[in-house]
Amino acid sequence: MKNYTLFYAIGAASLIAQTAMADYTGLDFDWQINEDGTWTARIFANFDAETDQLNAIFGDSDNELRIHADNGFFQSAYGGATSMEINPDIFTQHPSIAWDSWVTIGQSDWADNNMLDLGVDWSDFETNGGDIWTDNGLWFATPDDPQVLAGADLRVMVGQFTMFGLDSHVSGVLNLQGKSGNFETFQARDQAFDFSIPAPSALALLGIAGLASRRRRC
Repeated sequence: MKNYTLFYAIGAASLIAQTAMADYTGLDFDWQINEDGTWTARIFANFDAETDQLNAIFGDSDNELRIHADNGFFQSAYGGATSMEINPDIFTQHPSIAWDSWVTIGQSDWADNNMLDLGVDWSDFETNGGDIWTDNGLWFATPDDPQVLAGADLRVMVGQFTMFGLDSHVSGVLNLQGKSGNFETFQARDQAFDFSIPAPSALALLGIAGLASRRRRC
């Protein structure tokens, strides 16, 4: 019953998903050091064709989903747990929303965003900056939504997370479902990641001061 609830939201056609990795090539992240001593990671699923799709991030009874930060996640009072709750019109009045922690399929705010979520209890994440965890939930967008496409960048964002302390890691395990360029459905389960920024000595060698951003691959 739990699996039925989970995959019904994606659609009946997705129930015949293949276990092959298709054109998904792994997870990576962009990072930025913030002036208040926090740092922000945007995590992406990578693909090798512009027409590849990321349709869902999920956890089920066979493979749970978890996202964790060593010192917890920063949460703005003006944001939300998903990109559907990020209002770009209030960034000027409430700058902290720019560093809010949230999950997504491809969009950084609610504009042109058709993402939905089902079965995930966001309360600890949103209220306390705690973990995201589920064994019967997901966030998703349908194959008809442009935000699922890898596009020219060959990647689709799955979330933004701001951590306390430059030594804090963001880590976890994700399960992904999507479509390859030939529209064959695939699943990539147990995609573990552990992202952190370089040590201060490494930043100094790179000549980075103040705000900094780079991409690193898992």
